[in-house]
Amino acid sequence: MATYILVPGGWQGGWAFDKVAKILTDNGHQALQLTLSGLGDTPAPKANLDLHIGELVDAVKASADDPVVVGHSYGGMVLSGAADTLPSSIKALVYVDAYVPTNGDSVWSLTTPRFRDAFIAGTRADGLNCLPSPTMDVRCRPHPIGTFLQAIALSGRWRDVPQKTFIGAHGWEGSPFLDLYENLIADAAWSTYSLDCGHNIARERPEALCDILMAQL
Repeated sequence: MATYILVPGGWQGGWAFDKVAKILTDNGHQALQLTLSGLGDTPAPKANLDLHIGELVDAVKASADDPVVVGHSYGGMVLSGAADTLPSSIKALVYVDAYVPTNGDSVWSLTTPRFRDAFIAGTRADGLNCLPSPTMDVRCRPHPIGTFLQAIALSGRWRDVPQKTFIGAHGWEGSPFLDLYENLIADAAWSTYSLDCGHNIARERPEALCDILMAQL
């Protein structure tokens, strides 16, 4: 049995991993679906990246064993920050069509002009929260823009986590992760997978994602 901590992407709560968590628990594993500050029922417009990283660090510390930590999209920033703090307490890192930052990066610096324009448009109401696209799930919440803008501070210790996996979703237009995927293919420290689906792999291809997650053991 393994423990999986599941970190959603922007605008989403732990519900984004409902299908994945069910498959994992049906196979005898534990699954913690993390909802980061500001992305649940309580607004937190001043939340920043450090706060979200701290929430994942706390979840890792509370785990009964070394967990497999999984992050989607923005969640990759949170994964890297927590792993940099606790590299010896994490069994594996799985980036699900997610940002993989180095020291000083932010979502803003790593993403494409298309998404920067969306961030600007989404924060026009109050300057603090980025509204979700109207095409997104109704459970999505305004995302604290500070988490997208803050540069991450990394020592590089996160690279000491023994297993690192990147899963690319290659069935949608405008992905900011295509070059990252190509670079990681050539890196012997990484395992890489490609799925022909949209960005929300956990909801579109939960079985395929769980096959990869359970292969980390």
